[in-house]
Amino acid sequence: MPNRVNQAIQAHYGRPDVGSVILAALEKAGKDLDRLTPEDLAPVDEFHIRGRAATLELARAAGLDANKRVLDVGSGVGGTSRCLAREFGCHVTGIDLTDEYCRAAAMLSAKVGLADLVDYRQGDATHLPFDDGVFDVVWTEHVAMNIPDKLRLYKEMHRVLKPGGTLAIYDVLAGPSGPVLFPVPWARTPDTSFLVQPDELRGLLENAGFTISDWMDTTEAARTWFVSLAEKIRKEGFPPLGFHLLLGADFQAMAQNQGRNLQEGRIVLGQVVARK
Repeated sequence: MPNRVNQAIQAHYGRPDVGSVILAALEKAGKDLDRLTPEDLAPVDEFHIRGRAATLELARAAGLDANKRVLDVGSGVGGTSRCLAREFGCHVTGIDLTDEYCRAAAMLSAKVGLADLVDYRQGDATHLPFDDGVFDVVWTEHVAMNIPDKLRLYKEMHRVLKPGGTLAIYDVLAGPSGPVLFPVPWARTPDTSFLVQPDELRGLLENAGFTISDWMDTTEAARTWFVSLAEKIRKEGFPPLGFHLLLGADFQAMAQNQGRNLQEGRIVLGQVVARK
């Protein structure tokens, strides 16, 4: 990925001391910082549409268990990796472009007692800093939207998987109804948004050497979830702990546009399992 794109993406997601910001919000919400649980973190650390429910659906489709070594590409503040480690007992390595997210992920994982099952590295998903064939599962949720060189991304994922390994994807894809309305949670402008249509994703995965074994369009479930979330925010306002902590004051506009993009068919959601 070109450095200027990397820098723009880091500027979009980066926030100084994000770990401290999350801890302060947890304390404000009445949580005991010495007795935190993954459930306490759920409102902020599953940074994708439908949150933990979507993570668990994909995990079941991918056949996760305690014997799997998982690479979480675009791990953010660690919500998905902690969920997978806790629910399935697998070891998860997270990699994220934003160094501050990696530090926050490690800190929060230690706070909830999962430091022995998760670890994090800062790095570029198109140049994965791992040897060939070391992971049983490569996992990614809501990440490829920020990556222009998708063929290289999926070839790198293929490279680090063991023979017969599994690629698990949950991503936002380009819909049939026209361009995305910005800002959205993954990009404030089109300059850092690189959506592909479902058929394009199929072609990219096959060109990278994968065989697609399961494909599910989860757009309708996403729309239902967003309508419910928007109604709750309208009635109660933003909660103390939420994605606005990561994205700042314009998150409200991002969320409104995300809802419109879903309702108007400008984006669709895909859950994909593929094999090496």
